[in-house]
Amino acid sequence: MISLNTANLMGHGCSKNLGISGWCGGDKRKISEKVVLRVNSKVREHNNIHNTGKEEEGEEKKVIGRKMESVLKPLRDGESVLDLSPRSTVSGGVEDVYGEDRATEDQLVTPWTISVASGWSLLRDPQYNKGLAFSEKERDAHYLRGLLPPTVLTQLLQEKKLMHNIRQYKVPLQKYVAMMELQERNERLFYKLLVDNVEELLPVVYTPTVGEACQKYGSIFRRPQGLYISLKEKGKVLEVLKNWPERTIQVIVVTDGERILGLGDLGCQGMGIPVGKLALYTALGGVRPSACLPVTIDVGTNNETLLKDEFYIGLRQKRATGQEYYDLLDEFMTAVKQNYGEKVLVQFEDFANHNAFELLAKYGTTHLVFNDDIQGTASVVLAGVVAALKLIGGTLPEHKFLFLGAGEAGTGIAELIALEMSKQTKAPIEESRKKIWLVDSKGLIVSSRKNSLQHFKKPWAHEHEPVNSLLEAVKVIKPTVLIGSSGVGKTFTKEVVEAMTSNNDKPLILALSNPTSQSECTAEEAYQWSEGRAIFASGSPFDPVEYKGKVYASGQANNAYIFPGFGLGLVISGAIRVHDDMLLAASEALAKQVSEENYRNGLIYPPFSNIRKISANIAANVAAKAYELGLATRLPRPQDLVKYAESCMYTPVYRNYR
Repeated sequence: MISLNTANLMGHGCSKNLGISGWCGGDKRKISEKVVLRVNSKVREHNNIHNTGKEEEGEEKKVIGRKMESVLKPLRDGESVLDLSPRSTVSGGVEDVYGEDRATEDQLVTPWTISVASGWSLLRDPQYNKGLAFSEKERDAHYLRGLLPPTVLTQLLQEKKLMHNIRQYKVPLQKYVAMMELQERNERLFYKLLVDNVEELLPVVYTPTVGEACQKYGSIFRRPQGLYISLKEKGKVLEVLKNWPERTIQVIVVTDGERILGLGDLGCQGMGIPVGKLALYTALGGVRPSACLPVTIDVGTNNETLLKDEFYIGLRQKRATGQEYYDLLDEFMTAVKQNYGEKVLVQFEDFANHNAFELLAKYGTTHLVFNDDIQGTASVVLAGVVAALKLIGGTLPEHKFLFLGAGEAGTGIAELIALEMSKQTKAPIEESRKKIWLVDSKGLIVSSRKNSLQHFKKPWAHEHEPVNSLLEAVKVIKPTVLIGSSGVGKTFTKEVVEAMTSNNDKPLILALSNPTSQSECTAEEAYQWSEGRAIFASGSPFDPVEYKGKVYASGQANNAYIFPGFGLGLVISGAIRVHDDMLLAASEALAKQVSEENYRNGLIYPPFSNIRKISANIAANVAAKAYELGLATRLPRPQDLVKYAESCMYTPVYRNYR
């Protein structure tokens, strides 16, 4: 039987799945917003039918979910994610098509989208190139004779050779460049290396090395790996999106480069972050690479060093702000939905605090959006805290938290912890927040400072005398958990760690800032200053530490635990909005993956070597919550969501060509 993909032939998809407004076929007929909302109500009806006997429990959860729906709700004029607002809804979208990735590994696939007369082009197409792994039969069929040396290698032998070569480099940035060059010439081999050697290569393709790569992106830039949308493209953003060769996009990671890791404004050179994040979406979460789109919004930079750098690749102007900035972002978000449909996930990455909250609040009820710095960080930290309870004792509501850093990461983590406390105690979230204290650059956030605080800090302004330093705050608040998200290195001093140790038998210390140079303290400092009593995890990896004859292995509170599986869960369920309860579901799934052996070694996160299994479990939990909330459109719901998630994952093993 021959199946024709009419969407590809005509240049338009037909949005047949429930819950999508879109163009149908080539004839551009709009499906009205009312139909979209009516379809979503049918989805909820379907879910209610399959939850017979759980109506009261479900309604109770929905009420709690609405009450707890984060500090962003006031910024949305009381609008809830579950309201499925038609505001800013536009037509557009494409059918979900997996193409060759739906074929099993032993099925033959055709590596051509157009007819060609030479294998020369095939060798330069990273999606299909196999290098010396082309078989004798494939070399005959695809005009490759003479274009390759006569030997035929297996993919495993290619992997062994490349890993040997990469290990010869002593400078991490050289390893990063080598990996990016591999991605540009042989996509499947790149992901095979990353999947099979994730613990070794994760620090190379992502933090901490990606920070240095962004700083030097202009010098190491070879060929574009994503879309660059600048102020020059204002009014033409939809046309720019159509320039991207892939139509079936499921995940977009977008940055404006204003707050790259702890390194500040890197402007257009922040593209390394979306590229790195999406590589992890594929390697760790199994989202196929052709469905991923990295985007940088270039509105200028305030970094004088870059503006004077002759190799800088972005706009040479001061950063645009205010209405000009938000108009470009609004045009982008509208064009994304029009071109790719309702179910494309847009992940905001490394936006400055003042924009991050505004964008999440504005588009959270109209688009499928996720901010990894606010929500992803919060979810992975909550999972670590929940897992650590087995080591430090007590329940979550019994602990007291102190944060250094009250930006998007710090307040996002604090809010999710408060949500989980409220869920466990059934108490109002305002009561749960009272157990969480934040310190910013001006000291402890207290009620006497409320009038001068940014809106996202105000929920954390509690009654207390002013406290000017972190050390003093540790002494008077007496927290059981200390969390650093300040982006400032060496701020957990010896005195601070000793004060935490004097108050607690096993203090939980999380130094989350990236890259390594910005970490609030090192693993060695935490263990030495606490005399081996601290339970420690960090944002960037540290080597094991030996203290008094005992080896301590610290965990890494890396967002890569959460966002790949979280995104996969949204994709496989056809979710159309992100709700806070989905973040709690992701945290719960991650915490359950920590084994007894991990606990015995003092770890509160599982090893990255099991990341694909971890991601499948997170995806299943997130998808289940999407179905429960009536936000999933892929019907009927699969019976075994874990197995379904695993079956949807991209595998980087070479395919055999006709």
